[in-house]
Amino acid sequence: MTIRKTLAQVEAEGLVLPNGTLVVDGRPVAVVYFRAGYAPTDYPSEVEWSARLLIEQSSAIKCPSISYHLVGTKKIQQELAKPSVLERFLDNEEDIAKLRKCFAGLWSLDNEEIVKSAIEKPDLFVLKPQREGGGNNLYGHDLRETLIRLKNEQGEALAAYILMQRIFPRASLTQLVQGGVCFEELSISELGIFGSYLRNKDKVVINNQCGYLMRTKVSSSNEGGVAAGFAVLDSILLTDE
Repeated sequence: MTIRKTLAQVEAEGLVLPNGTLVVDGRPVAVVYFRAGYAPTDYPSEVEWSARLLIEQSSAIKCPSISYHLVGTKKIQQELAKPSVLERFLDNEEDIAKLRKCFAGLWSLDNEEIVKSAIEKPDLFVLKPQREGGGNNLYGHDLRETLIRLKNEQGEALAAYILMQRIFPRASLTQLVQGGVCFEELSISELGIFGSYLRNKDKVVINNQCGYLMRTKVSSSNEGGVAAGFAVLDSILLTDE
């Protein structure tokens, strides 16, 4: 049985039993899937934070748990790109080298030299906040103006963003269908790999690759979210090139 509840409803109707079971509206909950909860606006008061804490303190499977929610943020991506960090998680030097080869440049805003370069050449960088869902990244003029403002303000605002080297993939002529209309445009694609991961404390129960998501958008678009209307779902065509 599936039930939908807001965080406010969970806080009002939920409790955790002594054995760790999460109960909401009188029903025991085995799995909590977060359809929302990824943006600051999803937590307008302490009520929503209290609900999130209640869920985390329970034995229900969380998708995601707070630790895996945080590990998906841009800041963690930037931290993983630092020297010697991957070595904490992987032993095989060849695997580490392959992963690093896939990384774009990622920097925090306390790197004054990189910030200076981004202000001078904004088209070579992307400024990313700790947000998901598309429409949040800054490019070009907006990137430069935001960096200048953040540099003058200093303080914690700098930690809310990271800088990433902008990727310029090869565009190809593609037929797209959007809103029931088919049209042809120069397009670029982004491949994401789905993984399934389940653990019980330190014991890993499942850790598998389980599919992919290909998003294709017109090459002139900076954003790439499907739900946000910037991209379409696509499939892979492998060639020998």
